[in-house]
Amino acid sequence: MHAPAETPDTIAIATERRRFNLTTFSSLQYRDFRFLWSSTFFTAAGNWVQQITIGWLVYEMTGSALLTGLVSGVRALPFLFIGPVAGVLTDRLNRKMLLIVSELCLSALGLAFAILLTTDYLEVWHILLFSLLSGAGWAITNPLRNVMVPGVVPRHALMNAVALNAAAFNLTRIAGPAIGGILIAAFGPATNFFIQSVSFFMVSVLVWFIRTPMKPQATSPNGHGKSMFRDMGNGLKYVAHEPTTLALVVVGLIPSLFMMPFTQSMMPVFTKDVLHVDSRGLGLILASAGAGAFIGTMALASLSQMRHKGLLLFAAASIAATTLILYSQVSWMVFAVPLIAIQGGFQMVYNSTNNTILQMITPDEYRGRVMSIYMLDHGFTPAGAFMAGALAQAFGAPTAFMLGGVITLILVLLLATRAKRLIRYKD
Repeated sequence: MHAPAETPDTIAIATERRRFNLTTFSSLQYRDFRFLWSSTFFTAAGNWVQQITIGWLVYEMTGSALLTGLVSGVRALPFLFIGPVAGVLTDRLNRKMLLIVSELCLSALGLAFAILLTTDYLEVWHILLFSLLSGAGWAITNPLRNVMVPGVVPRHALMNAVALNAAAFNLTRIAGPAIGGILIAAFGPATNFFIQSVSFFMVSVLVWFIRTPMKPQATSPNGHGKSMFRDMGNGLKYVAHEPTTLALVVVGLIPSLFMMPFTQSMMPVFTKDVLHVDSRGLGLILASAGAGAFIGTMALASLSQMRHKGLLLFAAASIAATTLILYSQVSWMVFAVPLIAIQGGFQMVYNSTNNTILQMITPDEYRGRVMSIYMLDHGFTPAGAFMAGALAQAFGAPTAFMLGGVITLILVLLLATRAKRLIRYKD
């Protein structure tokens, strides 16, 4: 029996299937993206080690949910003040060199704090200052790292690249918190900050090998001669006059205020007071959220050719909020672990999709400023963290977590009815 003859249609279907099977890791064929992607492992390792250690350290020293939330919130405060300046610098300077210098500064800061932690002079205000300075570094590197992605991959690979970058971040989120919790129990918290310092140094080394020119296009015929404040104003005007861009900025603000403060800064409170576990249990919960986020981003990378990105954005945000509500009602680890994994997965799908759409619709000459405006939502996290801490202090962690999920869900659904151009967005 002879095999059926191949037609143009069957060849096209077979090609599409092969392409779908390779889509998950397709962006890794680009050399410079591989270096940027690899550097994300190290910056994420430093980040997650710091996150678990800072929260644990403050709660152990003070026993205050309010102060635990405040320290985490202070880290996000610089996004409001340094973020806009960083956006202008990103659109003016060599992005590669700016990232290298910023990561070296973060490495030195981590080393200094680790040394301080080995002494008997550590006080809460030292932790607040460290969080503030770390936040200043992140206010520069976060938008900068995102802006560099479209420069090292073609447009059709952008969603895959964004998802893989997020997957690299979340792969360390799986092991980082768990290892961090074990290291705290075995050697004390100072070890974790030495690890953070080395991680950020390795980021600078990897970024150095990127060959793609990272000099942004001039924002005007006068190039860098334009006033920095005028450049900031032009970035704000661009966002204000682009309805879809403005909607993306707003939809990014909601979870940062009402969901992320609970899944990040308040998790030490929930695990100790509700789940009754130590630092290793906290590490397991955070690692589970990271595992879910990793699976979510890998699924998104496999589906990067999906066109209905606006609908996916709102669906993922709604599911993430719903699972946070369910998580607030559990008191056993056996239920908490899978729920926080699901929540982390859909939250990362939402974040990556939002990031992708914004990068796709923004011209390169505005990309740094638009991303810094988009990430201003991180700057409002102190308000969210303070609110989360106050609610947990007044009503207990379960009620506080539930309220965060309910408010997020209501606002996301309301925005979906108003931002119809965004929910219908296709690429």
